[in-house]
Amino acid sequence: MALRSLLTTAERGQILAIPAATADLAARYTLSEADMSLIRQRRGEANSLGFTVQLALLRHPGVALAEDTEVPPELISWLASRLAVSAQAWADYGQREETRQEHGREIRAYLGMSAFGIADFRQLVEHVGAVAAQTDKGLLLVEGARDLLRARKVALPGVSVIERACAQALTRANRNIYATLCEQLSVEHCKRLDGLLLRRPESSSTEIGWLRQAPLRANARAMNEHIDRLTTWRALDLPWAAARLVHRNRLLKLAREGASMTAADLAKFEPARRYATLFAMAAESMATVTDEIIDLHDRIIGRLIRTAQNKQNQATLASRSTVTAMMRMHSRLGDALFEAKKNGEDPFAAIETAIGWESLAESIAQAKKLTKPAFEDHLALVSAHFTTLRRYTPAFLAVLDLHAAPAAQDLLAAINLIRALNTTGARRIPEDAPTSFIRPRWKPLVFTDDGVHRGFYEFCALAELKNALRSGDIWVTGSRQFRDFDDYLLASDDYTGIKNSGKLPLITTDGSPQYLEGRLALLQKRLKEVNDLAARDELPGVLVTEKGVKITPLETIVPAYAQPLIDQVSAMFPRIRITDLLMEVDSWTGFTRHFTSLKSGHPSKDRQLLLTAILADGINLGLTKMAESCTGVTYARLDRHQASYIRDETYSAALAELVNTQHGHPFAAQWGDGTTSSSDGQRFRAGSKAESTGHVNPKYGAEPGRLVYTHVSDQYSPFHSKLVNVGDRDATYVLDGLLYHESELQIQEHYTDTAGFTDHLFALMHLLGYRFAPRIRNIGDTRLYTPANDSGLTTLAPLIGGSINTTTIALHWDEILRLAASIKTGTVTASLMMRKLGAYPRQNGLALALRELGRLERTLFLLDWLQDPGLRRKVTAGLNKGEARNTLARAVFFNRLGEIRDRSFEQQRYRASGLNLLTAAIVLWNTVYLDRAVATLTSSGGDIDPDLLRFLSPLGWEHINLTGDYTWPRTSHIKPGKYRPLRRPAKP
Repeated sequence: MALRSLLTTAERGQILAIPAATADLAARYTLSEADMSLIRQRRGEANSLGFTVQLALLRHPGVALAEDTEVPPELISWLASRLAVSAQAWADYGQREETRQEHGREIRAYLGMSAFGIADFRQLVEHVGAVAAQTDKGLLLVEGARDLLRARKVALPGVSVIERACAQALTRANRNIYATLCEQLSVEHCKRLDGLLLRRPESSSTEIGWLRQAPLRANARAMNEHIDRLTTWRALDLPWAAARLVHRNRLLKLAREGASMTAADLAKFEPARRYATLFAMAAESMATVTDEIIDLHDRIIGRLIRTAQNKQNQATLASRSTVTAMMRMHSRLGDALFEAKKNGEDPFAAIETAIGWESLAESIAQAKKLTKPAFEDHLALVSAHFTTLRRYTPAFLAVLDLHAAPAAQDLLAAINLIRALNTTGARRIPEDAPTSFIRPRWKPLVFTDDGVHRGFYEFCALAELKNALRSGDIWVTGSRQFRDFDDYLLASDDYTGIKNSGKLPLITTDGSPQYLEGRLALLQKRLKEVNDLAARDELPGVLVTEKGVKITPLETIVPAYAQPLIDQVSAMFPRIRITDLLMEVDSWTGFTRHFTSLKSGHPSKDRQLLLTAILADGINLGLTKMAESCTGVTYARLDRHQASYIRDETYSAALAELVNTQHGHPFAAQWGDGTTSSSDGQRFRAGSKAESTGHVNPKYGAEPGRLVYTHVSDQYSPFHSKLVNVGDRDATYVLDGLLYHESELQIQEHYTDTAGFTDHLFALMHLLGYRFAPRIRNIGDTRLYTPANDSGLTTLAPLIGGSINTTTIALHWDEILRLAASIKTGTVTASLMMRKLGAYPRQNGLALALRELGRLERTLFLLDWLQDPGLRRKVTAGLNKGEARNTLARAVFFNRLGEIRDRSFEQQRYRASGLNLLTAAIVLWNTVYLDRAVATLTSSGGDIDPDLLRFLSPLGWEHINLTGDYTWPRTSHIKPGKYRPLRRPAKP
């Protein structure tokens, strides 16, 4: 029988936890009259109380009373008071083992329960096996087993018995997965998989190591190398359809496990496990390479267009003096001609006298040069890069299996034509070539007097292909990020079943059209209310005129009279090294227990080594430099520990532990109740090896970079972060943080800045049950929309941009709900759908309908914004917390000049996750010591206005030593339950 331990000590304690809080006791253990009748049949206080305790425990959590069962004294006292007996009688119960067993049998018969036996154990293994085929998370498996026994009214055995059954089921599930995959592999397939572990000729890397390398740069050479990788994967000719026989979670787990090991480790696996692991790695890597090839094409096209634009700008600047001279000359020419006309003189003589014919001819030649297409549109300059495209596009188009929606069929036909021309070597574009996809801006370049220009036609088609892949109008077989749009959503039958049963996980559970009608009626009502207030000039701090709207700026959020208290409390923080801070926070929360081994599922036994690896991520020092700065640690040990324990999911679980602790701390209530949040992006430059992986956004300059998009609660805790491309709009990732964080926060209202909203997001936020409140820059330029043309809104007329197309919303109402339900249920990630919906040129019905619904919700929000200064103040305060957290993050992430320099996207993600975990730890530590500082000032007779406490912030770092050698104390000199002494304000 498998002996693998699936649960941590904390998890083992929560599975069959017996409640102790008074409210929980009342909810779980209130006795009925039938219960009291049965209890009265016992003789003596000890038997009555003991019988009642057994009855309570079998009801919840469903366990039989054993000799070693620890019953909370709160439960005993609560039940004793209901029976009007002494709680001391509990000590006399069960002196005869037979009495306890007889009571247990009688209670089970009364409750209709049975004792746990070997048959139940076997059924448990069978049931959990089905769940283990989908996930290997020990807590989920044990909770599922517990719930099954409760549903079957079987008295629960000890946690160790349930855990042993789940471990056995998981072992069987793993073997079944290996067998399922290996059954599809022939002897030849296995030989090819074994070949992946061999070293490449004249190289130090193995075949699988080379195949899994990320592209070095966004250029033709890197593209061709990556196409070679995809071609090599496909040449294995494995039964790729077998990947669908295993649940996606388990296949991904297999691939990740294999990726964390060396080729030598994989070679030591027993055959079934080795081939299953290698197949999983192959299937996942092939999809990854496909997506990376498409991303490379996207970046190359974008870079070539930016280069052309820069050349045009440089040419324009260089021609400024020439244009100025021409204008002066033409001004003199004009004056001379008008003077000649006025005096009846010969105009040609006037030209000769004023500027001369040679100068005029030279000026005309310069004018013709400056009005060539290259000066009018930078796209003309991409012709200089046709050679770059030709280096990779034939192989690029040949290796992708493209399919198109009806809207992009003409573009796909053009791509197929280019493929054919590449194959045959023909150079001219035929007269009947597809051209409807060519936008007006390209037409002067594509269509010439000599026919269709091959270079511009091909570049235009490739640029439009980039856009169509983004939007989903064209999709790729074998890709994860660029699949058919419909494949991402809930199956139509599943959606219909959920809707018809009234269980849609949305704000409208049955999807009734009446809900939409109610929103439109509300909008009509609110428009009239605000219009009337504006007409009477009764909107607080808002003035609506014919020129638009003007809103009085808010006063400083932190008043000057709060600064003395802020300074006084900040000066009381103990000085501390970052290593000591992490150890202290871990002693409070045990967050390191969530960093479990990829192989065994157990937490790390070397807490200091684990914290060293986390710190290397968080302060951006890297493992090599950290090994040099930390005594007794080597790079090899750090690298092995990182590979085994540090992953996205372990970082997320540890972050949730810190956020939950912060949420439960009494002082955090000074800042909010954890129901509101804000999000913002923070750019970090991509330098060194990461420079080629970074993206460019003109908003941040011409240097490549990465963006860390972070969600911060009203209690200052950063509960979610994600590493994204700087070219993506912030609004793409707003929903991810709200839907996929693992903390106990129940966010109801969310704030962003201008970059964090789109009409699509307004619609989805409302459907998913969130109040969305972005701070919109230049709100006077933002339009209101009405349900229908309404001539009665005279005062608001300057702000109205049109009417909402309710017909389009009604026509696609079911599609909107299906999309929202797919996001809510986790069928597809919100950011992926947001990217596709917002990508040009997606003008399909769903995108348009969602935009119209978003205009409705945005108008309702703007009406609230105009009417409610409290909302404006609350949003500003929320965003200020996020911006202040970014300042802390910048201070912590100081090594390597604050640049992300890791080539691997995985390592870059770990940097972002480590930074967020570190800032969350600092926020929690500061919160604890803020509470102690305030308590100290109060107890010493200080008169503190309670209203000022909300202006204190846990984001300071001046007292934290972030630099130097990173040493860990062998044992903490701070005893459990004790804290560091505060500094006196007079002695900072």
